[in-house]
Amino acid sequence: MFLKIKINFFVFFLIFFIYQESSISIEPNIFVQSTVNRASTVLGDGYSKEEKIQKLKDIAEETVDIRGIGFYTLGKHRKTLNDQQKDKYSKLFKNYFLKSFSSRLAEYSNPQIDVISQEKISDKYTIVSSILVATKERPEVQIDWRIYTKDPEKPLIRDLIIEGLSLARTQKEEFNSIIQSNDGDINALFSNLKDFINR
Repeated sequence: MFLKIKINFFVFFLIFFIYQESSISIEPNIFVQSTVNRASTVLGDGYSKEEKIQKLKDIAEETVDIRGIGFYTLGKHRKTLNDQQKDKYSKLFKNYFLKSFSSRLAEYSNPQIDVISQEKISDKYTIVSSILVATKERPEVQIDWRIYTKDPEKPLIRDLIIEGLSLARTQKEEFNSIIQSNDGDINALFSNLKDFINR
């Protein structure tokens, strides 16, 4: 009887502990530092470039709101798409983003990024400030992370602001330029994304 009580108590404690762990909110600054530490480990280890790219893609899929960024970059053009076009664009943008992000970052050699502060700007967003530590080859760079925290248990990166320049906004302007220069044809953007993916 005593043994049964001990076992039941242990099972209860284990379930309670797992539940508590799974429902703990993650502070945005800790989330960012953890993410950059993971990326730095990949870039600093003896992986081939192809292995680095794949591991960086895996990290991005876990930590970046790729779908959210993708539709933000469409701006006003999002309203003109039907469901089939939205689905097509979402898939294309994901492949475009992962290739662009991972191939560029894979060129770095163990970049050190230190988180210095965070500022909650709304219930859904927190800005985390960090610096890319200077080396002999490059100066210090200020990087701000726009973190989407609607679900505090699963924060996601929505934008990077590098020395005051928003990468998401820059991408939005580039996509808008492509569409506008092709008489508002969204298929021109689709073609550009496909060309980049297939290079």
